[in-house]
Amino acid sequence: MTRPRIAVTSGEPAGVGPELCAALAARRFPARLVMLGDAALIAERAQSAGLHVKVRDYDARNAADAGDGVLEVLHCPLAVPSVAGKLDASNARYVLGLLDRARDGCVSGEFAAMVTAPLHKGVINDAGVPFTGHTEYLADTTGTARVVMMLAGRVGDGWLRVALATTHLPLAAVPAAITRDALEDTLRILERELRTRFGIARPHILVAGLNPHAGEGGHMGREEIDVITPVLDALRAEGMNLSGPLPADTLFVPRLLGGADAVLAMYHDQGLPVLKYATFGHGINITLGLPIVRTSVDHGTALDLAGTGRADAGSLVEAVDAAIAMVR
Repeated sequence: MTRPRIAVTSGEPAGVGPELCAALAARRFPARLVMLGDAALIAERAQSAGLHVKVRDYDARNAADAGDGVLEVLHCPLAVPSVAGKLDASNARYVLGLLDRARDGCVSGEFAAMVTAPLHKGVINDAGVPFTGHTEYLADTTGTARVVMMLAGRVGDGWLRVALATTHLPLAAVPAAITRDALEDTLRILERELRTRFGIARPHILVAGLNPHAGEGGHMGREEIDVITPVLDALRAEGMNLSGPLPADTLFVPRLLGGADAVLAMYHDQGLPVLKYATFGHGINITLGLPIVRTSVDHGTALDLAGTGRADAGSLVEAVDAAIAMVR
C-alpha cells in the first residue's frame, strides 16, 4: 500500500511549532511526512530543544523514505529572522504562505492531508491581514460555504468529540448567528463526516441548548423553541440520531457521553473548556466540510516555551495520526 503524503506546517516561527515538527522525525508513521517551513529555523530549533534531527530537502519526485531521524522539509524562507518567543508581524505572510502551500498541495493531490502547527492570530492581524482562524481561512480560500470546527481527544477507552455551531465570534454575536439554515447545515456536515471520515454508521449526536437550562421552557430565552428544536425535529424525521437540545451544564456527564459519538455546542466557550480540560496537550482540532483533510493541535503558540525544549509534541502527534486514519 502506498504511504500517504502528509503536509505538516511549522506554524508561527516565534512559537513552539518548529521544534514540535522536528520532534516528529523521531517517530515512525505509516505515512510520509513533509514539513513546511524555513529549513534553517527548524534545524536550529531542533538543536536548541536537544533534538538530533537531520533535515532533507523535499522533492516530490523522490519516493524514497527519508529514514529514521530524518526530517523531510519543503523549504519556505522566512521574511525576516525569527527569535524564539518574540513575535514579528513581518513574518505573518510567511505563516499564511505555509497554509496556502499545504492547502494547494492537498487540492492538487500532491498531499493526502494537511496538519497545522499553531499560529498567532493577533500578529497576523497586526500585519494588516484580517484573520480569525485556520478554520475560517481554509473555508474562504477553498470556496467552501460552510465548515464545522470539531475538537477531539481520547478519554479513557473512547473519544470525546465536540463540534461547534459557531466558531470565533464575540459572545454577543452568537444568538443571531444560530439560524435554522446555519444549524441544519452544521448538523448535516457533522453527521456526514462522522460517517464518511470516521466510519461511524449511524452517529449519535448530543446537541446543546444555547441558554442556561436549555431555555427553561422559554423563560431564559426562546432560541431552543424557535430555532434549535424545529431543526432537530426535521432532521430526526429524516433518520438522524440526535438528542437535544440539552442543558450544557449537565450534557458532559458519563451517562450521556457514553452513548454518543459527538457533541454539538452552540459556541466556542460552551464546549471547548470541557474538551480541553479532559484532553489538553493530546487533543486535536479537525475542520469538517472542507474538500481536503485538515487536522491541527488543540493549543496555541506557547511563546514562553519556544526554544526551551519543554514543549510537548503530543497533540501534534495525535493530529498526524488522525489525518492518516482519515485518508487511509
